Amino acid sequence: MAEGEDLLAAADAAGWEPVERLVAAGSGLEGTEVEPELLAKASTLGSGTRAIGVYEQRWADRATGPLCVALWGVGDPGNVGTILRGALAFGAASVALGPGCADPFGPKAVRASMGAVFSVPVAKVAGPADLPRPAIALVAREGDPLRGPLDRATLVVGAERTGLPAEVVAGCERVAHLPIADASESLNAAMAATVALYEVTRR
Repeated sequence: MAEGEDLLAAADAAGWEPVERLVAAGSGLEGTEVEPELLAKASTLGSGTRAIGVYEQRWADRATGPLCVALWGVGDPGNVGTILRGALAFGAASVALGPGCADPFGPKAVRASMGAVFSVPVAKVAGPADLPRPAIALVAREGDPLRGPLDRATLVVGAERTGLPAEVVAGCERVAHLPIADASESLNAAMAATVALYEVTRR
């Protein structure tokens, strides 16, 4: 479900046809008109909305490169959506979701993606073997500092508290870290993925 005119416009631009499109009566928007009070009750936004679109989920058959972001155990839908937004901004071909990740098509993730979920292919993966190569595990203060540019890479990001499972790190070709100040223990998943995307695409 996508709420708000901007998200519906992003879906339209990406060629997604809604299963249902509900709009507030008298708004002048295209869709099935309903009373604004009913629309507000269906909305998860605190301020309500004038438009809601319902879409079928689209999962990619597999993760693809040359640039991919893979997430493991990132359970916050806001982080997942923000990473999708960063993936679109820096030209990633896909985002791969490993076990324990939040639903990218849930309302909070869709909102955080600012519509990027409609443009970036999202695939489910069971393990590192399913990822485009080479895979780079991002682990705080381990491996070499991440340096770009890179023509091909899958950036593998874990949850802030638990990081990546040992077996996932072992299944990657490289381990790298983002050089951050000693005063900071770590970055959250969305920040780490966005900084890493910037670094590997920097020319």
